[in-house]
Amino acid sequence: MPTQTEIELQAAAFRRLQKHLMEDRTDVQNIDMMNLAGFCRNCLSRWYQEAAAEKGIDMSKDAARELFYGMTMDEWKTKYQTEATGAQKTAFEKSFEENVGKS
Repeated sequence: MPTQTEIELQAAAFRRLQKHLMEDRTDVQNIDMMNLAGFCRNCLSRWYQEAAAEKGIDMSKDAARELFYGMTMDEWKTKYQTEATGAQKTAFEKSFEENVGKS
């Protein structure tokens, strides 16, 4: 497969994942994603920021999050984020201890 075609397919898959998380599954909390998959929307926005940096593009964490979320973090939190339960927090702490530095 030509490199450009592969890049375009990867970009299309990323856009589909982003749309799914930002439009179709706003009910899924970041902490649940972290507990189950080891990454969340914030990780994806950080990876976006890191990819920009590799290309010499200066992008703040807030700018990357706004690009990924399609809104500011404050707007996202107001619209969709719920308070984490004790069980979610415990699972996150356990997962974090087991996987520090892997993402």
